[in-house]
Amino acid sequence: MQIYHLFNRLNNRKFTKLLTQTVALGVGAIVLLLSTNANAAEQVVLKYGTFQGQISVQELSEFTETGKTTPTLRAYLEAAKQDPAVARKALKAPVKADPAFLNSLLSGWAGPILVDQIGEVVHPPTGQLDQQALRSALSTSIKQNGEVTLLGAIQNYPNTSVELEGDRLIAVYERLSNLTKLL
Repeated sequence: MQIYHLFNRLNNRKFTKLLTQTVALGVGAIVLLLSTNANAAEQVVLKYGTFQGQISVQELSEFTETGKTTPTLRAYLEAAKQDPAVARKALKAPVKADPAFLNSLLSGWAGPILVDQIGEVVHPPTGQLDQQALRSALSTSIKQNGEVTLLGAIQNYPNTSVELEGDRLIAVYERLSNLTKLL
């Protein structure tokens, strides 16, 4: 009998409304948490002239952090006659500065220049640079690490696949290094 009275008390409109809002909030939070990086790049198409091969972003990130290459990545670097140490350095070399300064730089007059420079190396497989997508990737990288790197741009690119122009990697790295000296 007590359960029946308790159920009747809980079955009023206020409780139903509260329960509905709580469930909606919970579902919304789960969707938000599960989709945080759902639109980030997962695959990288490495291009060196006419050569091209595909690896995972995780594989590239691990190489950049540890220097260890997988057999696939090693084969791609050898086929492209690319020094792994130089490629690794170019991918992880940061443009470091205060995050607020980097974000203001990105949204100021120099932003399109910086985005174009990085866009020469990192862009969607269509080959057409999406300034807004790359700017978003760089901004996310800044928020996460307080710096801009080519790897950060790749990891945070809002597309499932991104193209990396390996033959332009070193030149863009050198330009970004010069920019770092000015900051």
